[in-house]
Amino acid sequence: MLTDRQLSILKAIIRNYTNIGQPIGSKKLQEQLPIHVSSATIRNEMAALEHQGFLEKQHSSSGRIPSLRGYRYYVDNLLKPDKVDQDLINNIRNSFDNQFSKVDDIVALSAQLLSQMTNYVAISLKPESSDVVIEGFRLVPLHNRQVMILLVTSDGSVQSQTFTIPDNIHGDELESVIKLINDEIVGLSLNQVSDKLNEILPKIVTYLHQYDGFLNTFGSILDKAVCEHVYVSGKRNLLNFVNDDNLEEIKSLYSLIDHSVDLNKLLKKTDKDIAVTINDKDEGNSLDYSLVSATYDDGNNGHGLIAILGPTNMPYSKMIGMMDTFRDELSRRLINYYHDFKE
Repeated sequence: MLTDRQLSILKAIIRNYTNIGQPIGSKKLQEQLPIHVSSATIRNEMAALEHQGFLEKQHSSSGRIPSLRGYRYYVDNLLKPDKVDQDLINNIRNSFDNQFSKVDDIVALSAQLLSQMTNYVAISLKPESSDVVIEGFRLVPLHNRQVMILLVTSDGSVQSQTFTIPDNIHGDELESVIKLINDEIVGLSLNQVSDKLNEILPKIVTYLHQYDGFLNTFGSILDKAVCEHVYVSGKRNLLNFVNDDNLEEIKSLYSLIDHSVDLNKLLKKTDKDIAVTINDKDEGNSLDYSLVSATYDDGNNGHGLIAILGPTNMPYSKMIGMMDTFRDELSRRLINYYHDFKE
């Protein structure tokens, strides 16, 4: 259990570090705290917070930086969203005041605006995409041992990919695999299918000896299906927090963003209006990032999702305040769109 003084120190360290990106020492911290304590007392409290896992010591500096546990505690218990400037609200409204021919254009624009406002990667998920499920794969014979594999989803979309059947595989074996896959994946959402395919891989191997190309074909079809529902803007903004130590992590983030099925899995549904994922190692991901996501209501089909992907030391109070305002303005614009469309 943290004391009030420790809470004040932890909050001040995180706010300082997310604003300037530098460790803070006891003397500088002494000037920022709302309570009067000696620098020696602050150093003792910082050491206690470090011992409990809320702070880390960086290199040879005497200052401390937040740990992942510290960030998590701050976001869950101490954070208060910043109030958004009225000028920014007016800019968002003016950007959304254009005439749009379809909802996709509004959702795509929302990703562009968020990216420009935050200088992070921005992601927008269409409202109905959270309810889209797989209705099944179909197999259409072509010629010269080629077949077309079709993916049909509940929103009426159809994706296709051609596949050349290896000489040692018979058509009826391929049909058996399609039936097996359909028995397992019909009714699942798009972001559940990839894991299910890996789960039933041993069964697929019993039918197909050369299965790599076949599964790659399925992965390509799923990527196409997800791409129709997810809009990403500002991937170059990842370069804003590149250094020699995290170059490989940035490459991995680029790969994650480019692979739509994995990206869709990252945007997990939540019962919170605004959720923060901080370097979610529990999900098997060691990358240094934070994801702030917010749901929005379009007044017609349900709830969509917007998110920003940035460094772990992003200014959370500012970003969460901005995301809360932005989702309200996006909902307002979509509700107006459907109102005008029905009239």
